[in-house]
Amino acid sequence: MQIMINPHRGHGLDDPALAEIPFPAQDAGPPRALMARCPRAGATPLVELPGLARQAGVAGLYVKDERARMGLGSFKALGAAYVVACDAAEGPVTGRSYVTASAGNHGLSLAAGAAAFGARAVIYLSATVPEGFAARLAAEGAEVRRAGTTYEDSMAAAAEAARTEGLELVSDSSWPGYVTRPHRLMEGYLVLAAEAVAQMPVPPSHVFLQAGVGGLAAAAAAHMRAAWGDAPVITVVEPEAAPALVASVRAGRAVTTKGPVSIMGRLDCKVPSLIALKGLARDADAFLTLTEAEAAEASERVARAGLPSTPSGVAGLAGLLAAGPAVPGLDAAARVLCILSEQADP
Repeated sequence: MQIMINPHRGHGLDDPALAEIPFPAQDAGPPRALMARCPRAGATPLVELPGLARQAGVAGLYVKDERARMGLGSFKALGAAYVVACDAAEGPVTGRSYVTASAGNHGLSLAAGAAAFGARAVIYLSATVPEGFAARLAAEGAEVRRAGTTYEDSMAAAAEAARTEGLELVSDSSWPGYVTRPHRLMEGYLVLAAEAVAQMPVPPSHVFLQAGVGGLAAAAAAHMRAAWGDAPVITVVEPEAAPALVASVRAGRAVTTKGPVSIMGRLDCKVPSLIALKGLARDADAFLTLTEAEAAEASERVARAGLPSTPSGVAGLAGLLAAGPAVPGLDAAARVLCILSEQADP
């Protein structure tokens, strides 16, 4: 575990390349109203884990359990499906074709959203994504295509298909010239954050948020700052093998990182979303990177506590368990909020 205290907290990065990039949205009202109309919608539970709290040396530990979100197995159900729902609210989407790259969960959300409104979904997967996810995507009606060995390879293939085949790209990342759809997608994640704010018995002193490209972490942090102000210490947790956000915050600009394939596969993203980077540089207090061993151990410990997930899904909890006093104020009086972001792999 390595940690960096964010020197840009409160004001963000002074990088001209981010000037035209929007900050993440904070208002959960519109996405909550739209998602409430979905037959699969329903709040996920907030679970208290006193045993793990004692292991972490804190007074209380609360976990937002996303494993059953809309029957799709992860928080990603709130993202791409919300984009399609917004399109449908503006006019029929029957016959439209959407495309994306995914490590599994984002693709499931797009596939389910497209199927619900009579549209088509094409999902690109890298070679490292388990075949079980490909089967689940096909069961939701998606066309699955394989491309490359990394998420970045599959994302490039999806973007090329959008350009050459006239498909509509729905990425959970953002880059110069591509911000509208990912900004809307991140609005969907505000539903999760708003539920957590309402479910917490008292505001937390600390929040640990796992990040790949950073969409969930940035959306949650933005809403939690609006709800709770500066009080919670928000720590962003990434794989040591894919430290895209912490490296970018350290450099003062977006950078591409390199590293081996991580067991935290859904977080194994080497390039940050610019919307997420802009928001987290302002809203996060600290950035923490996990070793593969720390993630694997945390996954086993959380499973023993009755919440089986994946190393990606428990990464926020792994950050808490590894951090100790390295995070400011993380002591015996701390009340901590984490997100269990996905179910265990089939």
